[in-house]
Amino acid sequence: MGKQKQQVISRFFAPKPKAPSSSSSSIPSSPSPSPSPSSLPNPPTPPPKISTTVTFSPSKRLPSSHVSPSTKPPKAPKISHPIDPSLHQKFVQKLLQPSSSTPTKLPLPTTKYTPLEQQVVDLKQKYPDVLLMVEVGYRYRFFGEDAEIAARVLGIYAHVDHNFLTASIPTFRLNVHVRRLVSAGFKVGVVKQTETAAIKAHGSNKLGPFCRGLSALYTKATLEAAEDVGGGEEECGSYNNYLVCVVEKGISVENSKDCGVGGGFDVRIGIVAVEVSTGDVVHGKFNDNFMRAGLEAVILSMSPAELLLGYPLSKQTEKLLLAYAGPASNVRVERTSRDCFSDGGALAEVMSLYENLSENSRADHQVDNTEVMEQENHCLAIEGIMSMPDLAVQALALTIRHLKQFGLERILCMGASFRPFSSNMEMTLSANALQQLEVLNNHSDGSESGSLLHTMNHTLTIFGSRLLRHWVSHPLCDSNMISARLDAVSEIVMSMGSCKASQNFGGIDEGDSDVTYVQPEVNYLLSSVLTTLGRSPDIQRGLTRIFHRTATASEFISVTQAILFAGKQLQRLHIEEKDVDEKGQSRSVRSVLLRKLILTASSSGIIGNAAKLLSTLNKEAADKGDLPNLFIISSGQFPEVAKARSLVQSAKEKLDLLIGLYRKQLRMNNLEFMSVSGTTHLIELPVDVKVPSNWVKVNSTKKTVRYHPPEVLSALDQLSLANEELMIACRGAWDSFLRAFDKYFSEFQAAVQALATLDCLHSLAILSRNKNYVRPVFVGDSEPVQMHICSGRHPVLETVLQDNFVPNDTNLHADGEYCEIVTGPNMGGKSCYIRQVALIAIMAQVGSFVPASSAKLCVLDGIHTRMGSSDSIQQGRSTFLEELSEASHIIHNCTSRSLVIIDELGRGTSTHDGVAIAYATLHYLLEHKRCMVLFVTHYPKIVDVKNEFPGSVGAYHVSYMMSQRAMDMDTDTDKTDSKSDKNAQTMDHEDVTYLYKLVPGVSERSFGFKVAQLAQLPSSCIRRANVMAAELEAMIVSRVKNSSAQKTLQGSQQSISIQSGCSRAEQIGLEEDACREFFLDLKSALGNADPERSLQFLKHARSIAKELIGR
Repeated sequence: MGKQKQQVISRFFAPKPKAPSSSSSSIPSSPSPSPSPSSLPNPPTPPPKISTTVTFSPSKRLPSSHVSPSTKPPKAPKISHPIDPSLHQKFVQKLLQPSSSTPTKLPLPTTKYTPLEQQVVDLKQKYPDVLLMVEVGYRYRFFGEDAEIAARVLGIYAHVDHNFLTASIPTFRLNVHVRRLVSAGFKVGVVKQTETAAIKAHGSNKLGPFCRGLSALYTKATLEAAEDVGGGEEECGSYNNYLVCVVEKGISVENSKDCGVGGGFDVRIGIVAVEVSTGDVVHGKFNDNFMRAGLEAVILSMSPAELLLGYPLSKQTEKLLLAYAGPASNVRVERTSRDCFSDGGALAEVMSLYENLSENSRADHQVDNTEVMEQENHCLAIEGIMSMPDLAVQALALTIRHLKQFGLERILCMGASFRPFSSNMEMTLSANALQQLEVLNNHSDGSESGSLLHTMNHTLTIFGSRLLRHWVSHPLCDSNMISARLDAVSEIVMSMGSCKASQNFGGIDEGDSDVTYVQPEVNYLLSSVLTTLGRSPDIQRGLTRIFHRTATASEFISVTQAILFAGKQLQRLHIEEKDVDEKGQSRSVRSVLLRKLILTASSSGIIGNAAKLLSTLNKEAADKGDLPNLFIISSGQFPEVAKARSLVQSAKEKLDLLIGLYRKQLRMNNLEFMSVSGTTHLIELPVDVKVPSNWVKVNSTKKTVRYHPPEVLSALDQLSLANEELMIACRGAWDSFLRAFDKYFSEFQAAVQALATLDCLHSLAILSRNKNYVRPVFVGDSEPVQMHICSGRHPVLETVLQDNFVPNDTNLHADGEYCEIVTGPNMGGKSCYIRQVALIAIMAQVGSFVPASSAKLCVLDGIHTRMGSSDSIQQGRSTFLEELSEASHIIHNCTSRSLVIIDELGRGTSTHDGVAIAYATLHYLLEHKRCMVLFVTHYPKIVDVKNEFPGSVGAYHVSYMMSQRAMDMDTDTDKTDSKSDKNAQTMDHEDVTYLYKLVPGVSERSFGFKVAQLAQLPSSCIRRANVMAAELEAMIVSRVKNSSAQKTLQGSQQSISIQSGCSRAEQIGLEEDACREFFLDLKSALGNADPERSLQFLKHARSIAKELIGR
């Protein structure tokens, strides 16, 4: 049998149900399955816990049967004979029986919970959608289904304890595990003990369990602003975590008829997006069509971490939002109803929040100048909300209700942080433009690498990177604001030592010699300040956490010190409001925008208030987390803390005085209190020393014994209680301190925003200097729309290809040629060219220098694109529907000041349909919109549109070069025969070199078979495709010949019969021979790629036609 194995096994056995028969010893044939302890709300009564040691061999493991012991057998006396094998077999069978997954519903009254479990059940009933982490001692425990989820997501062990499945983590790992659970899409709640052991011992709850309550809630959108775990970004600080609330209202068909049949609006959508960790609040209302293109643009631009859906929503809207929040994106979705906000209920909900906060503010602080300003800001915020559309107010009310459960609704009361999603000052890029131009993310893996943002981002701070992301996705539409940014970038570049920035410095006469004398310390100070801030924590999110009162003392000091440091450093530039020359320009910093930003970040009010706040706190205590010693009390500040500290000090003095009493009592003058393993005020005596009987022995060694006298225990108890009261007083003082900071928040927030703007401008200056970019020149708004780019380059591909990139020129003018039709071979650089024109326009209106030798542009109001091919099966959209939807969006939204880029429209359907739709779309844009258009196509027929718009449309193609070998084979083939196999042989052996240079003309061929060779299609497949292409080309030529021949013969028969006296049959025979030769020449001309050869065939055909006419 071998050596038997011993296993110590703890199992819960289900009690045997009582049989209805009178025989108690009978075993039921099919007992109920054992209950599962993982069901949290009302689990069944657990069976008794049995822990025992059994000995058995693996060979004796039999298939388990549904047998369970009726009751626990009494302890048997030791006997010499062996154990009954049948009983042992039943025990083993029950031991190996798998637990049933379906819990048995037992009567609820028999369930008996422990006090802790009862607390968990009550909390779970109150928060059913929250994954609870319950503080128990030095660990956070999960119960029931929450334990199953935690075990799966966190990779920890879950086991059964009493009634529930449970798992736990240590308290010091709370930050890590909460972030992992939130990243998995869960709503996590932390339940903490609301009383300590010392307070519990002196309170009314001496014998009960610790009181517990939900102390914090965490989701993806609120994590960074929350208490305990916020402020620790993990490689995602440069991204915003927006909570976006979406509501909608249907539009009747009658109201949307004026929008056209194809692009009619059927819903009106309202949104509110809140970035809780930075205080940014975006709102908007817009009409949208059935494709939800507008909503898609908002979602892609905001990139929300959490969606709040205000039902009822239409199927199209819900489908788009749920498709965005798919498994790959890991975006959390929460649903809520807005039915309660009908008849003005939404506005009442918002107004009640402002009223409550205003009352609390007046109750907490005395009225001074700062409070008056705060009340004025509240009034301005209320006026702004009253002017918001009804749907936006509904979304705001739902957002307020949602954030109330997190205690973060106060962020919505800062009126200065509200901004509309779209305005006349910014260009709103469509979802197609953001995706197809790869503005924020690339196409390959969806990351930021390889995008325009990644190329332009040289920021040194996290909050600056977030602002630059907004700049890139929302280019400016105001020429004055663009010029202000360009002036600031030019001045920073000049301070770096570059001379190119001095070109066209806005607002400065080129003959002014002062333009070259820029203080070199502007760039030096900006770089040093921004580098230091980049090493500090995210002060923008830290400042908002202070506003939410969730920041720690250490974080408060770090944020305030960073703002103070930046202000003091920027004050070294000695910029003052009166420091201007006779031309109205600053003597030290010439850019108006730079000067304004530096003054905002280094104002004396910021520096004074920051220093005042820091003087109140002890930095060493803050770094250690020592809250009792955090406050520096002076001039009557924090009286509660001062009183609690005096009580602690008196308790310590009383305790220290006891040692004198014990010295006299024991007659030991050298007796002192000692501490061992955290136990303080111990009296250590030799073993043979006698002590009073009421002394408590704590521990001992071989030679000594340590005691706690009753007076010491009483004094320690009083000291512990005093320390707890001090901690409570310090927490209250810290909360009051953070409340008092509210009046400085707007000023500090403006300073941080100014520092973020300086970081963005500094980033654009670094980009311009490193890449040798040039400052664009913008024409006035009264001048015609135009784009003149000399040697333009793709900003992203140029980084990869370096000097190998081929630049191209672009010249578009509203009074001249405002449309370019671009043809050319596959992979010849057509898409790269039109993308680079759009990206240069975006960069220029962001305020950046551009990759070109010169650029003269106008301010565009929109950039619209239709590129690539893709479908959306989940949303019921085919490839061709996507194409036409994008084209429809362009037609309905572009204006005469827009740039439209269309790449290969009409390829998702048959050739004739595709050519017709592409031609009609381009014709509509040229005739009705007169916008600047870059149109890429493989259909040469579309070039004929320039005949209808002479001088307005230009035909271009990306050049290529064919080898002499291929050209010779073309000539030989034309001389011998035009059979399809010869043409196929020519296609198979041609060698093409792409030049990537845009030149006038039309490309007759696309060289698709060369791309097939690059894709490594089988050579036999490519040869067969060549033959098929030649046959199809010959078939088309034959059809054209037959149709034309019939019409020509009918006309020529009548003419020849009158002029000739020969017989009718002879005339017909001569005409047929001449026509046959005529159409053979036409076929050869159309099938030859060499222009010279085609011209020869056409001349010969013309001579035959003249001869026929002359007869």
